[in-house]
Amino acid sequence: MEPVSDEDFMRQALEEARLGLAEGGIPIGSVLVQGGAVIGRGHNRRVQEGDPTAHAEIDCLRRAGRLGSYRGATLYSTLSPCYLCSGAAAQFNIPRVVAGEAQNFAGAPEFLRGRGIEIRILNDPECVALMREFIAKNPKLWNEDIGR
Repeated sequence: MEPVSDEDFMRQALEEARLGLAEGGIPIGSVLVQGGAVIGRGHNRRVQEGDPTAHAEIDCLRRAGRLGSYRGATLYSTLSPCYLCSGAAAQFNIPRVVAGEAQNFAGAPEFLRGRGIEIRILNDPECVALMREFIAKNPKLWNEDIGR
């Protein structure tokens, strides 16, 4: 069955987050959807690539490639996007962002809203648990990821 809801697309973002964790990285995943189809997917690769900008949403956008227009697109992320990733959504005029959770990290929802981007926080229990467990086991790596 094709994904048809925010929750269905978030399941795909969670698959990406788990891939990142299995690679020894930070478990944050992202998918970009346009016209009801996933056109890009990615996960946080900061550790794997030694690149501080390789956040999940940036990886997803890179893998989606040049689109010309992001009209009608939705960017899904398992964790509320930080300012870097929110800035990318604003730069490319992505009209909608759906985050799996914002309990472990609030992200930049007011920044997004201030640029006319709709943001929806799902409060998905799997997203919350995945990040909570990772942060508890890897506080130094997590603090590095969020610039603390």
